[in-house]
Amino acid sequence: MTNASLKTPSLRFTLGGDRPVCRMGYGAMYLTGPGYWGPPADPDAAVRLLRRAVDLGVNFIDTADAYGPDTNEQIIRRALHPYPAGLVITTKGGLLRSGPEDWTVQGRPYIVPCGRPAYLRQQVEMSLRNLGLERIELYQLHRIDPAVPLADQLGELARLKEQGKIHHIGLSGQPEVTVEQLAKAREITEIAAVENLYNVADRSGEKALRYAEQHGMAFIPWFPMGHGDLAKPGSVLSGLAKERGATPAQLALAWLLHRSPSILAIPGTSSIKHLEENCRAADMKLDESELAAIEDAAAAAKTWRPSASESRAAHTKETP
Repeated sequence: MTNASLKTPSLRFTLGGDRPVCRMGYGAMYLTGPGYWGPPADPDAAVRLLRRAVDLGVNFIDTADAYGPDTNEQIIRRALHPYPAGLVITTKGGLLRSGPEDWTVQGRPYIVPCGRPAYLRQQVEMSLRNLGLERIELYQLHRIDPAVPLADQLGELARLKEQGKIHHIGLSGQPEVTVEQLAKAREITEIAAVENLYNVADRSGEKALRYAEQHGMAFIPWFPMGHGDLAKPGSVLSGLAKERGATPAQLALAWLLHRSPSILAIPGTSSIKHLEENCRAADMKLDESELAAIEDAAAAAKTWRPSASESRAAHTKETP
């Protein structure tokens, strides 16, 4: 993949009807410390990786205020500001963090949503400052807070949009935003994107994907490689990847890009080597028999799916 990829129709998506982006993006979550807490161990390496991503043609970067918190947005600003023309950074707000163990210790809640309007407004303002932006091109409600009416949560984001601080609004789910929630959200304000758990081994979000496709929304799969399980050596895709002269991660990503023209892939890694490998997946062409073979192989995979908690070791596992 190169900067010319944006000109390739199959690799292009127009976010919200007016922001063309390459469908091979980058998820920046792993540019943090253990437990997604604090800065990355090597900030200079993170800066080099982000700059290399842009050099490769990536112009859609996914982050959130909860990654760090704040430090992930700040490292993006350090690496790329002033931002090149056409770069779209999407960030998210609506989760509380009290420490690195929130998301990684057995028996602790995996997430604590907070959709209070005043809190969302505060987080938008902080993200604008952390990123060095006057407007966030895509701002996503990180999780729907069941304790706050959805109309209040999205209504506040809609007001921020009217004030020019947000351009487009999206929703993110754990593990997925349902079709019913999407339909209700669209009655409140325009929704440009939905970010759900989705990969070749876990397609439980298929209905939401097709809904997004039908209504012109971007569908952003998080953990597109099953939290690394589809990409690791010896994965269920290894045999097919060897036959194709590719990596398992490349097959998983190429399958996603073939699955729907609405999918924006955001694989995350802290390795420039893996970043470059992932980007090359955008140039892979798969026929129907190859797509079917990938699906058949992935059916045997046991990939990570969020529950009430996850193991402390989850973040230390390298994800290509």
